[in-house]
Amino acid sequence: MGTKLYVGNLNFKTTEASLRAAFETGGRKVTEVAIVMDKMTGKPRGFAFVRMATPEDAAAAIQEWNGQDLDGRVL
Repeated sequence: MGTKLYVGNLNFKTTEASLRAAFETGGRKVTEVAIVMDKMTGKPRGFAFVRMATPEDAAAAIQEWNGQDLDGRVL
């Protein structure tokens, strides 16, 4: 099942592919990426959920990305 992470303060131009690539660095495995979209406008709301394959991958991703810059925004 994996571990689902909330990723906040995303740049509105960040894509699911770029978010997946960032979280897969270091050999980690991402099983699902979902950028939350506004129902009315169809535009990103600035946050996403990333499901990591294992709790260890999730912990490593949190350690690497918490407080770090991605696409000009601090996660």
